[in-house]
Amino acid sequence: MLKTHQSDVTVKDLREDIQKHLKLSIGKDAGHASLYDWRMSLSLALRDRVVEPWFASTRATYEGKHKRVYYLSMEFLIGRLIEDVTINLNVEDVARQALADLGQDYNAVVADEPDAALGNGGLGRLAACFMDSLSTLAIPAYGYGIRYEHGLFEQHFQDGQQIETAEGWLAQRHAWEFERPEVAYGIHFGGHVSESDGKAVWHPAETVVASAYDTPVVGWQGKWANTLRLWAAKPVKLFDLESFNRGDYVAANAPERLARTISRVLYPDDTTDVGKELRLKQEYFFTSASIKDLLRRFLSEGHKIEDLPEHVAIQLNDTHPAIAGPELVRILVDEHGLDLDHAIELARGCLAYTNHTLLPEALERWPEGLFARILPRHFRLIELIQERHLAATQSGIRIIDHGNVNMGELAFIMAHNVNGVSALHTELVKETVFADLHKAYPARILNQTNGITPRRWLYSCNPPLRNLINDTIGTDWQQDLEKIQDLNAHLDDSAFLGAFMDAKKVNKNRLAGWLKTHHNVTIDPSAMFDIQIKRIHEYKRQHMNILETIALWNEIRDNPTADWTPRVKIFGGKAAPGYALAKSIIRLINDVAATINSDPITRDLLQVVYPENYNVSMAEILIPASDLSEQISTAGKEASGTGNMKLSLNGSPTIGTLDGANVEILEHVGADNFFLFGLTAAEAQEARNHHGYARRAIEASPRLSRVLGQIGAGVFSAGDKYRYSDILHNLWEHDYFLVSCDFDSYFDTQRDVDVAYRDVARWSRMAAANTAGMGWFSSDRTIRGYAKDIWHAKPVT
Repeated sequence: MLKTHQSDVTVKDLREDIQKHLKLSIGKDAGHASLYDWRMSLSLALRDRVVEPWFASTRATYEGKHKRVYYLSMEFLIGRLIEDVTINLNVEDVARQALADLGQDYNAVVADEPDAALGNGGLGRLAACFMDSLSTLAIPAYGYGIRYEHGLFEQHFQDGQQIETAEGWLAQRHAWEFERPEVAYGIHFGGHVSESDGKAVWHPAETVVASAYDTPVVGWQGKWANTLRLWAAKPVKLFDLESFNRGDYVAANAPERLARTISRVLYPDDTTDVGKELRLKQEYFFTSASIKDLLRRFLSEGHKIEDLPEHVAIQLNDTHPAIAGPELVRILVDEHGLDLDHAIELARGCLAYTNHTLLPEALERWPEGLFARILPRHFRLIELIQERHLAATQSGIRIIDHGNVNMGELAFIMAHNVNGVSALHTELVKETVFADLHKAYPARILNQTNGITPRRWLYSCNPPLRNLINDTIGTDWQQDLEKIQDLNAHLDDSAFLGAFMDAKKVNKNRLAGWLKTHHNVTIDPSAMFDIQIKRIHEYKRQHMNILETIALWNEIRDNPTADWTPRVKIFGGKAAPGYALAKSIIRLINDVAATINSDPITRDLLQVVYPENYNVSMAEILIPASDLSEQISTAGKEASGTGNMKLSLNGSPTIGTLDGANVEILEHVGADNFFLFGLTAAEAQEARNHHGYARRAIEASPRLSRVLGQIGAGVFSAGDKYRYSDILHNLWEHDYFLVSCDFDSYFDTQRDVDVAYRDVARWSRMAAANTAGMGWFSSDRTIRGYAKDIWHAKPVT
């Protein structure tokens, strides 16, 4: 049993370590140190204290030859790490006091840390929560991803439009990582395949080096730490001196420039052929490096290759690493001499695939010609895998079909288990996107409903509520979130409910101050804070939210003396650079905000706020302050959601559809504490079967017709009648995501929210009941499910 490591850290110890690093690692004295210098010194002092459990965990895994989990993900949205580490090592108060003794403000130092630009949204944040839970549960694991230099992008608004600039998180040293120059693998692309002595030989045309950077991920109370290993692309030949001496300076730097392109940006725009090629190279780059690394580790322990599934569990987080199946088969066949059928069997024994989408267009597919040109050996192996799949089943589903290589089908066929991420989503996976494959492999699909780490998403980000919960039911909930249900015994205690809303008030005041300081926006903390924070997409229906906002504005203007509930609508999220309609939705939100916020009749009753560049750190400010959680996706389209869990856990009742994990949240918090509206998934599908459904729904809704008419007349675009013609045409003529059909139900339910919010006693109980009902949604519970049902991995401690 590993011990808890940080219980005896004193203020004096940490203060001296900070001073030591300031002098020896940063090269500064206290009198000349900047905020950056203090932040780096604290980070390095904390990192020192993570190394001991990290080493101990690694030794215990090697000595016990325990099975390891390898979590492959294009994204790890880890956010700032100072808070994570101080919380998990139980040294937050110690760090705060040590810095105070040195004349520094802990909050200012924490806020100076940039968010690691390693993800976009729920997919990456889920991966980060899973890494926290794997360490908390002492399950040996590696997270594998890419060390993006610039991440997704930094979002700015110019005339209301999204402008993308490069993230600069690595412009400064990243304090938490350890470079591993000795851990490097050649990753190959292109070329051709020949045959020699009956064996395939790949002759690649291009090679880059995958170089490892390790970040330790420590679990609760510092008992165990796993590794997040990120790959950076580097050239085989660092610098072409011959070209330089010829005066061809561009060619001299070309090898480095071309290699670094692979790990520069998350999700490069793939609307062009070169963008598609880069995306495919990125995915193979990190997947191949990860497979080679885990095989090296496995073989170094003296295991037989036939025992691979007994010691290795590989989880594919969405289709991005789906090439892992063919890559593992390639290595087993071409380098270890296994026959193809045995190699496929071993690979499938290791691989599992998490599906995150019910949108067929979101399941990756690559043009057959592109794939065969970049990965010729893998293309042939996929053909052979497909042949065996077709021969063994009655399925007509192909991996290579209609000129594309379909990565969802590849991931499914090469995995021993495929999981959905909410109960509804899993059933819809069986019925829709993988219906035929489910018939062919009826035992393969199972459910693992997503979860969130309570350490980050309540304990760390919401100290006022954390302290109240500790005082009310004790501290066991921090490691076992199910214990938070003990708050149910206090839901009729007026003193507890008053204290609960006092904690909410502190968080709302904090958010109001942050918006004023950082965005020069003034909001009233006594108003309802109505929050929708997620990436911008039609199915998430931010446009329905802003259309309802316009309708509410119209109603207030028509009857300004009525008993309105003051409300602040807060949006956060980025649109993919190539997603034109999503970017139009962003501009519409900002245009509407400019109009409504300047209206003297309504501005004390309704405001719209859209702070730019939503990220984890912003979420940690917004979520604790939220009164109402907007989870309004079209039923049947959201796989799960995790923002819904975070907001509900922090005492924010949901207005939402029966979609994704909303279904299970409603079950756990109770229907009386959830504002349900809209079509069900079955009703949504039925609605689409009737031609002209959108136009009929709009014509039947005077409110919606009026709103769309105002947009078309240029009311929110300085008279420009065509600025939002794309949104209007979509809603009138297509509206696949059924904004028109759900709008009136949404509007009416929002008025129910208004009535409930004005009843302070009722709202207080609803908010607290949400927190009390969310114990099941811990990522610790999710990881236990994966470990038992999919990975067959056990905790070491």
